[in-house]
Amino acid sequence: MHGTDAQMVVLTVLAEGPRHGYAVNAGIEALTGRRLGPGSLYGALTRLEARGLIEPVDDDGDGQERQRTMRITDAGRSALRAELEQLARVAQAGLRALGPEPA
Repeated sequence: MHGTDAQMVVLTVLAEGPRHGYAVNAGIEALTGRRLGPGSLYGALTRLEARGLIEPVDDDGDGQERQRTMRITDAGRSALRAELEQLARVAQAGLRALGPEPA
C-alpha cells in the first residue's frame, strides 16, 4: 500500500471514531484484508497529524505515546470526502470504459 493510500485508509477508519494505533490497524485489516506494517501505519499517522487532518484525543497524561488515541479533524473529514469523491469519479469512468462484464 502506498503512502497516500495508507493515509486515506487511516482517515477512513478514524472517520468511524477515535482509535489508538493498534485499533486503527485492526480497522484497516477489516476494511482491506491487510494490516499496515508499523512504519507505514505510524508514518501515516505522523504525516496526517502534521497536516492537521488528525489530532490526539486529550490524553490522560500517562506518557504512553504509542497508545495515543487519535481522531479525525474537520479538515481531515473534508480532505477524505474530496479524495473519496475523486476516486468515485475515476472508478465510474473506468467501469464505463471497460463496458459490461463478459459472461
